[in-house]
Amino acid sequence: MLSKENTILAVIVLGTLMSSIDSTIVLLAFPAMTQALHSNISTIIWVILIYLLVVAIFSTQFGRIGDIYGRSRMFNLGFAVFTIASFLCGIAPSDISLIAFRALQAIGGALIASNSSAIIADTFERHRIGKAYGYTSLSWNVGSILGILLGGIITTTIGYRYIFFINVPIGIIAVLLGLKYLKDNYRSNDKIDLQGMTALGIAIGLIAYAGINYASAGLNITNEIMLMLGIASLVVFIMLEKKVKMPTINFSMFKNRIFRNSLLASLFQGLGFMGVTFMLIMYLQGVRGYSPLYASLILFPGYAISAIFAPYMGRRSDKFGARPIATAGILFMIAGVLFYIAVLNVSTPYYYIILGTIITGFGGAMFWPSNNSAVMANVNAEMRGAASGTLRLFGNFGIIGSFVIAFVAAASSIPRYMAFQIFAGTSKVIGGIGGEFVGGMHAAFIVLLIMLIIAGIFSFVRGRENRSDKSV
Repeated sequence: MLSKENTILAVIVLGTLMSSIDSTIVLLAFPAMTQALHSNISTIIWVILIYLLVVAIFSTQFGRIGDIYGRSRMFNLGFAVFTIASFLCGIAPSDISLIAFRALQAIGGALIASNSSAIIADTFERHRIGKAYGYTSLSWNVGSILGILLGGIITTTIGYRYIFFINVPIGIIAVLLGLKYLKDNYRSNDKIDLQGMTALGIAIGLIAYAGINYASAGLNITNEIMLMLGIASLVVFIMLEKKVKMPTINFSMFKNRIFRNSLLASLFQGLGFMGVTFMLIMYLQGVRGYSPLYASLILFPGYAISAIFAPYMGRRSDKFGARPIATAGILFMIAGVLFYIAVLNVSTPYYYIILGTIITGFGGAMFWPSNNSAVMANVNAEMRGAASGTLRLFGNFGIIGSFVIAFVAAASSIPRYMAFQIFAGTSKVIGGIGGEFVGGMHAAFIVLLIMLIIAGIFSFVRGRENRSDKSV
C-alpha cells in the first residue's frame, strides 16, 4: 500500500503526465483537424501556440494564488478546468472555438503546473526532494512521447476528437484522488496583488506574442509595438512590486544565488534544447519525408533514456547537490548538438539521429530533476507557489524562444508558410532546397548551442548545496 507521501506524488505525477501528453498529442492531428474544421495551417497551428502562451502568462500568478488560497485547492481546480476544457475541445465545431477551448485547457494546465512543484516541496523533506522531481521528470518525458504516439494512433483509428475525450475519464479520476489525498498544510495570510498580477500578465502576453508573431510573419510594426509595450508593462510591474507589501513575485527570493542561477539555467536550457527538438521534427518530416508518426519513433529513444534515468539522477542530486549533476547534463546536451552539427546532412543515416537523441536525453535526465529540486529546495515555504510558477514561467519562455529561433532559421531557407506546413507534417521541401534547409538548421544549432553554454555557466556558478540543512 502506498504511503501518504507516495500517494500525493502519484497524483502529481498523473497531473504532470496529462499536461505533458496534451502538449504533444495534437502534433499528429494537424492534417485531420485542418480538413475537418475547414481551416488552414497558419490558423490551426495556434492549437499548440495558444497553450504555450496562456501557460506562460498565468504560471506565476497562479502559483502566488496557490500560496494564498491553498496549493492543493488550486491544483484540484486546475484538473477540473482541464477536464471540462478537454471535453469542450472534443466537441468544438470550428477552428476558432477549438483554439478558445485550448486556451481554457491551458488555464487548467497552468493551475496544475504552477502548484505541483510547490506541493512536492511541501510534502518531501529537502534531502529527498530530488527523488520526487525525478519521478515528475519521468512522467513528463513519458507523456511527451506517449502524446505523439497516442495522437497518431487515435487520429488514424477513431478520429482526432478523441485525443481530447481521452482526458475526461482520467481527469475525473485525478480530481477525485486529489480531493481525497491532497490537503493544504500551509497558506499565506497575504492578499492578492491584483495590480501586479495584471501588469505581469500583460507584459508576458505581449512579449511572448511578439516573439510568436515574429516567427510566423517576420519583423513588422505589429510585433515591434507589442514588444515595446510588453517591455513597458514589465517596467510598470517592477515599479508596482516595489511599492506593495505582498507582491506577486517577492524579489527577495532572487537574493539566494542557488535559486536565482537555477532559474536562469532553466530559461537558457529551454531556449537551447527545445529548439533542437523543433528543428529535428522539421528535418525528419520536411527533408527526409518521414511521416509524423515515424519521425516521433526516431525521437523516442531520447525520451525513453531521459525517463529511465531521471529518478536516479534526482536521487543523486539529493546526495551531491544540483550543481554537478545539472551541469553535467548541460554538457551532454551540448555534446549532442555538436554531434548533430557534425553529422546532419540531407542523407544522414537515421541511427545517427537516434544516437544524438540518446546523448541529449541522458543530459535531460540529469538536468531537469536536479535543477527543479534546486529551485524548490532553496525558497521559503510561504513563497513556494510563486517560486513554482516562476520556474514554469522561465521554462515556457525558453520553449517559446526556442520556437522563434527554430522557425526564423527555417524561414532563412524556405518560406515561412512552408515551415509551418513541414512542422505540422503536411509538406516537404521541394527540389534541391533540402541542402539549404540543412544549412539553416546548422546556423540555428549554433545559436541554440550558445544558449546551452550560457545555461551551463549559470548551472555551474549557482553554488554548492547542503540539502540536509533545514533552515530554508
